[in-house]
Amino acid sequence: MNNNDTIFALSSGFGKSGVAVIRISGDNLQNFFQQISGHKNTEPRHAYFCNLRDDAGDLIDQCIVIYFAAPASFTGEDIIEIHTHGAPAVINKIFEFLSTQNMRMAEPGEFSRRAFLNGKMDLSDIDGLAALLDAQTDKQRQFALKSMLGGDSEKYNDWRNQMIEIAAYSAAILDYDADNLPQNISEKILSKAKELFQEINNSLSHYNISRAITHGFNIVLCGETNVGKSSLFNRLVGSNRAIVSNTPGTTRDVISTQIDIDGYLVNLCDTAGLRETNDEIEQIGIDRTRTETENADLVLHIYADDTNTQTKTNEITVINKSDLIKTRNNKNAIYTCAESGDGIDTLLSAIRKKMHNILDNAENTLVINARTYKLLTDAKYELEHATQKFDGNYDIFAEHIRAAADSIGKILGTITAADVMDATFSQLCLGK
Repeated sequence: MNNNDTIFALSSGFGKSGVAVIRISGDNLQNFFQQISGHKNTEPRHAYFCNLRDDAGDLIDQCIVIYFAAPASFTGEDIIEIHTHGAPAVINKIFEFLSTQNMRMAEPGEFSRRAFLNGKMDLSDIDGLAALLDAQTDKQRQFALKSMLGGDSEKYNDWRNQMIEIAAYSAAILDYDADNLPQNISEKILSKAKELFQEINNSLSHYNISRAITHGFNIVLCGETNVGKSSLFNRLVGSNRAIVSNTPGTTRDVISTQIDIDGYLVNLCDTAGLRETNDEIEQIGIDRTRTETENADLVLHIYADDTNTQTKTNEITVINKSDLIKTRNNKNAIYTCAESGDGIDTLLSAIRKKMHNILDNAENTLVINARTYKLLTDAKYELEHATQKFDGNYDIFAEHIRAAADSIGKILGTITAADVMDATFSQLCLGK
């Protein structure tokens, strides 16, 4: 990858559309912009209507073109946007033309990589951008946008700056007399390091909230065979996704779909009925049911009779087939009838309440992915060793604090390795 190349890519979705946007990034693109726009005097950030022609003078399409002069652009380089008709044939013809102009197709995430290298974004902002591009619901959009606009970076920078200050004072304690240092500085830096450990530990404890918002809140329907799980699943989904039969063990695998509840993405899963069986295939489904239940954010435990059950914190007890039940004695259960729809609104209200109790007030939750989770865990480990095993040796104390600061620096890209960058930018699409 050569960062001096002029690159181009389709920034809008490929396929038939009214308008497509092709983005070009590189150095000194103003002359090329004047050539394709047909205007000798052009201003940045002004839209120009033009007849885009190839080198032979043949018309490719009528377009709107915009020039963004460095450094006031997404990448920090000169950028040209070509707004053309969204026909695949038009897009491919423009790509052919650009390829003859000493330009090449961008790799996935290469525009954002250049933005990072030019100081327009840090790696935490890039993570937020990736989450925003994947957003399917409004809550995902809000959560990712906060991170992309620097909300997470602000927290990480604050932590790192505090760690650098603590490490500096630790070194000063070794090099200077106590009279030349702030009063009680040793107690203060130890206390501050403990506070940082607790803050990072709290953020890691909210990882499941971040995961549930960005990847979906996992709700699993489980129960014995023939309690109406699949019928209830279909009712909640609003379509016949799961096969319904009176034959026990009809569902032998996990059936899942995604729905939107109050702006949150929900992964709703129907599972194999729990029972003793000699059927090898059915047993695999039952094992998967147990795995899904263990990893669920919320379990809908379905029964078909008026069972007096103990409901766990992350469970809702549902007694289905309520039309066949004469008495309703379980105050901890919700009675439903998937066939008639009786009790479904009550069940949805209970699901909403559980979800909001877990996911609401996530404004201060960091967007944590696998990369940042590991680095935060590394920082927590170093702070834990610095504080809980402190024996008065400020050399070792400072080393642990510096290592924690390095981990936070890697989250931001302040300190980074090529493999960390590659993993971060590869999650983005062409044109970003």
